[in-house]
Amino acid sequence: MLWLYLHFPHLLLDHIRRSREDTGALVIVEGSGQKVIQACPDARDQGVHAGMRLKIAISLVPELGMVRADHQQETRILEDQARWLYRYADHIVLVPPDGLLAEIASLQRLYGGLPAVWQTVEQALDERQLTAWPGIGHTPLAARLIARTGKGECTEDSGHILRALSQMPLLAAEFDARTCTRLQRLGLTTLGEVFDLPAAELARRLSPETLAWVQKIQGSRPDPQSPWRPPHHFQQQADFVQEIEQSQGLLFPLQRILSELEEDLCWRQQETDSLLLILHHRHEEPTRLRIRTSGPEHRAEAFLNLMRLRFEQQPLRAPVISLRLSVKRFLGREAPTGQDLLGETQDLNEAWHTLMSRLQARLGDHALKQLSPQADHRPERAWSASAVQRNNRPEVTPASQLPRRPLWLLQGPQPLTEAPTAWFAGPERISGGWWDGQRVHRDYYIAQLGNGQLAWVFRDVRDGWFVHGWFG
Repeated sequence: MLWLYLHFPHLLLDHIRRSREDTGALVIVEGSGQKVIQACPDARDQGVHAGMRLKIAISLVPELGMVRADHQQETRILEDQARWLYRYADHIVLVPPDGLLAEIASLQRLYGGLPAVWQTVEQALDERQLTAWPGIGHTPLAARLIARTGKGECTEDSGHILRALSQMPLLAAEFDARTCTRLQRLGLTTLGEVFDLPAAELARRLSPETLAWVQKIQGSRPDPQSPWRPPHHFQQQADFVQEIEQSQGLLFPLQRILSELEEDLCWRQQETDSLLLILHHRHEEPTRLRIRTSGPEHRAEAFLNLMRLRFEQQPLRAPVISLRLSVKRFLGREAPTGQDLLGETQDLNEAWHTLMSRLQARLGDHALKQLSPQADHRPERAWSASAVQRNNRPEVTPASQLPRRPLWLLQGPQPLTEAPTAWFAGPERISGGWWDGQRVHRDYYIAQLGNGQLAWVFRDVRDGWFVHGWFG
């Protein structure tokens, strides 16, 4: 087998920087807040480095941004990286807090060789603005050790990999301090010299655990790796060094997250119509915003426009320290239809859903009504208003199949107070309502009144003449 290991030397730092528009100096400090453990390039250029005391770092860079390390947060971020890597490799293993392992021997034929696999992963890392040290080995531990040195190469040559391991210092081989001391007392300084020791002698002089570790590096002892499987939902979080006071400042990190959501949906061949955005505040309960679309959607631009409209209607009630986007409802994706020569969609359903989603985001979910036909010949009872349906746009009957109707129908018939000056169409007889006790028997005409307006009038056999609507 062949394994690829990705070591993220400053994963939390990359995660924070991806959510910032500014590029100021930034460091990650340990839990106690006394020591710098990660520093961005800008901070390093000004003399700040990992291991430095925080007081000294602040004296060098007074406006230094600081984020405290959080192991749970690092695990969550590592799972985010495993999600996109899973699109390229099936067998993924999480190695907290900063490593991912992938079996790649089975991918070489798919991608056209090891260099193509290596290039694909590097391109994905570059697109996501992530720093990773890759390493390749014939065992999981060998790939891990090579990657963590930062000297991994795109090769599957066993001799080359063995030489890289053999030249590795004992500390780089991740022996514990006590084992390193005992090995050094035996005159050993590199991993290759440990490889040369007989197995029985290594176990007797050190420990069976040390022998097992060495054999796992070499591949003479099994080292099974349980594959990770992505959860059946999408969730990503953006954390901010400084509180965001205006909703406009949330659009930059949301654009990145929504782009990754679009990639995820396209990879799944699915869409969604419901997103949950949670805004975390320092001293108040989180704000929960449910973003709904009128139909299945996958485009990041469409989601971002809806959120922009939602922010316009609902300003931030408190500064935001982090946001989380979650999607748990997935719908099957239909194949696009009706594309023109330039590849632009002619799908009227998509245009309908986009329009309804924007109107609902601006006016509210219950502000829109949809007119639906009813099986009744009486004009005032031939339609009803209901909530906009979250499915395909309503079917429209061709106008040629319907009698001419006015766009402005009065709430109820009004008595006709003057005789029409001209008649254009009619009569159209409508008789019904016997089943509910409100029977009508009318003859409708299109007529012009004295002021020049076209009216829809009718004559009731019992009550006389009425106006029921106006033509534009």
